[in-house]
Amino acid sequence: MLIEVPTGAEKFSEADLTGLREELLHANLDSWQAADVISHYLVTRGYGVSAPAARSSASRLESTGYSVERMKEEFEKLAMVA
Repeated sequence: MLIEVPTGAEKFSEADLTGLREELLHANLDSWQAADVISHYLVTRGYGVSAPAARSSASRLESTGYSVERMKEEFEKLAMVA
């Protein structure tokens, strides 16, 4: 009997990312503070992230208005299995 493993498992749900987006938009954070929030988000989900990579990602996301789709793309590249 073959068991089919789902492909494309979602690491970051749209609901979670939407919540994070709202937090980032309404907290009036600078890029360094936003990077800390992003790092915490990833760490609590079992991923590691380097501080410089998180800051770079936060800056890119800030410039796009924290689009949920863009956040998902960034986090897929940024997240390292801890």
